[in-house]
Amino acid sequence: MVYFVYLFAIFYAFYITKRSFHMLQENLYNENNRYLKWVKNNFKDVITNYAWFSFFFVLLTYFTPNIYIIYFLLACSIISCFGAVSQEREKRNQSQNKKPLVITKRIKRLYVTTGIIYFLPLLIAVIFRNLRYTMLLITTFLCALNYLVVYISMLINYPIEMSINYSYRRKAMKKLKSMPDLKVIGITGSYGKTSCKNILADILNIKYNCLPTPKSINTVVGLIMTINNQLSKFDDIFVAEMGAYVVGEIHRLCKLVNPKYGIITSIGTAHLETFGSEENIQHGKMELIEYLPSDGVGVLNRDDPKQRDYELKNDCKILWIGIESEDVDVRAIDIKCDSKGTSFKCVFKGDKKKYSFTTKLLGRHNVYNILSALALGYELGISPEELIRAVKRVKPIPNRLELKKMYGFNYIADDYNSNPVGAKSALDVLAMMDGYRVVVTPGMVELGEKQDYYNKEFGSNIADIKPDLVILVGSENTKAIHKGLIENGYKEKNIQVIERVTEAFQIINGIKTKKEIYALFENDLTDSYIKGGKK
Repeated sequence: MVYFVYLFAIFYAFYITKRSFHMLQENLYNENNRYLKWVKNNFKDVITNYAWFSFFFVLLTYFTPNIYIIYFLLACSIISCFGAVSQEREKRNQSQNKKPLVITKRIKRLYVTTGIIYFLPLLIAVIFRNLRYTMLLITTFLCALNYLVVYISMLINYPIEMSINYSYRRKAMKKLKSMPDLKVIGITGSYGKTSCKNILADILNIKYNCLPTPKSINTVVGLIMTINNQLSKFDDIFVAEMGAYVVGEIHRLCKLVNPKYGIITSIGTAHLETFGSEENIQHGKMELIEYLPSDGVGVLNRDDPKQRDYELKNDCKILWIGIESEDVDVRAIDIKCDSKGTSFKCVFKGDKKKYSFTTKLLGRHNVYNILSALALGYELGISPEELIRAVKRVKPIPNRLELKKMYGFNYIADDYNSNPVGAKSALDVLAMMDGYRVVVTPGMVELGEKQDYYNKEFGSNIADIKPDLVILVGSENTKAIHKGLIENGYKEKNIQVIERVTEAFQIINGIKTKKEIYALFENDLTDSYIKGGKK
């Protein structure tokens, strides 16, 4: 019976370990203590499971000499393990993860280490039978603290991971050094990095072979993997998206890829909690431009005061873009947007002609992204006529203000890392739609002490466009949004609060109206946020 309890406990341990690894992976393997912060903010959810009952029943076996009672308590422990599995299955069913756990080689190594931790007490119990109850107690205790066990496994594997990363890094840097004609472009900013990167790659591909980092990969490990596995001698340009949570990270990424060209999309309040201040964010993002060589080229937005007013410690060439500002190298005027896309005229400095551009992309912020690409493309010798054709064929970026017909209504997906500027742009797009308008959002995160302030402002902005229905996902993080809505005159009866985003689809499909329904899904928080609200 004792060893049956071991087996059931270990079975549960590996069942819950998958979710623990998922949270560890989503939180960048505890980079800047993200995983520990998630555990702290979700402590009640993390610590509450049936494994504690199993631990309790095993503990009671120490205090009874009756063999039948011992067997009864051990049987209860097995039942508790089944209950723990059921509870964990329910958590998975309710989770809102954008992507599943990716079984990488690093995760496989973590599985091995975690397995050793859980099987070691069993091995000791087999060798030293007099310790079998003690080891069983330790095993059930480790099951109850699975998230901590996973963290310990990560610490044990840390030297191995650092050694592997160092060898991969050297390989990547050697490969880049062997391609002296390769043009490397770095892109960073508080918002819009991935959109700008994809737009830039689509536009540059009209003349060059351009390789961008895939999806939203923007870390050192992600860049190294892209260089080692995807970059080839046939590529003319490598576009590296660069993400950061603290000052100095962009500089470290630059040391890896040595960009000659750089684009700053915007400087705002994203990751304010980890940067510590808006000034740190400004310095952290501008590290890219300050790293460029003297013959390099940086693209900056003169409409962004944090870029315009920054005192650059670099003598590289700067190309300015803008919409409101006139004294720029590339400017967009006469911008018009509708449900089919955006059109505008573009003026290049030194060329009196106004060029007409059309794109399927939605939103004013995407015009800025296109302007950055036009500025750099023009600098790299692509003619305005070629740029016009390239912009027309730019593909909408999945889940970034992407309008598509699905689930029986017009679905506007803008559900990746919402921020104050992007959220306002998304609302402006929804306001253009002629029909029954719905906003679905769990709010914004990673904004530190200003999180409630910006969410309240977001609620006020929602009220300004007067949507027919507002669906708030999660009762905690959306309190400030709710307050902003009500204080700005939005009617309580048009607000619904739900706990899972899947419920929103049922609500929208139940709407009785003859109008076309346009539903904006602004930010799709993962399971690592939805309960805790803040990391």
